[in-house]
Amino acid sequence: MKYTVDIIIDLPRPKVIQLFDNPDNMHKWQPDLVSFDPISGDPGQPGAKSKLHYKMGKREIEMIETVTKNDLPSEMAGTYETKGVFNIISNRFEEISEKQTRWVSENEFQFSGFMKLMGIFMKGAFPKQTLKFMNQFKSFAEAEFA
Repeated sequence: MKYTVDIIIDLPRPKVIQLFDNPDNMHKWQPDLVSFDPISGDPGQPGAKSKLHYKMGKREIEMIETVTKNDLPSEMAGTYETKGVFNIISNRFEEISEKQTRWVSENEFQFSGFMKLMGIFMKGAFPKQTLKFMNQFKSFAEAEFA
């Protein structure tokens, strides 16, 4: 399953990147994130691996993030693996004006096992969740520089 979502952030691209590229900020816009633990490599650089632990209601999810590309301020890409799900994400940041940045998130999900059924029946939930995270980041970022 592939999809693309985008939002406009009312901040200059350098400020957006300053906040996005700092793992310490993740808790501020991903309230379900319990921990972000580097495993190997130079954090944020291609090949770096980290373990992310989320608690969403009663569900707990652990995933492994692998950075595949860091060409910031333009693009950052990576993969996210958890049981039955492999997610490839490319985040691009486009300068619209001196005061606005477009964040484009291209996502590809590959499912295996039981998660193949979840992928079929919950197809619309994945773009909604991505957009929710993006809007949470937008709110956080704009408030940081208000």
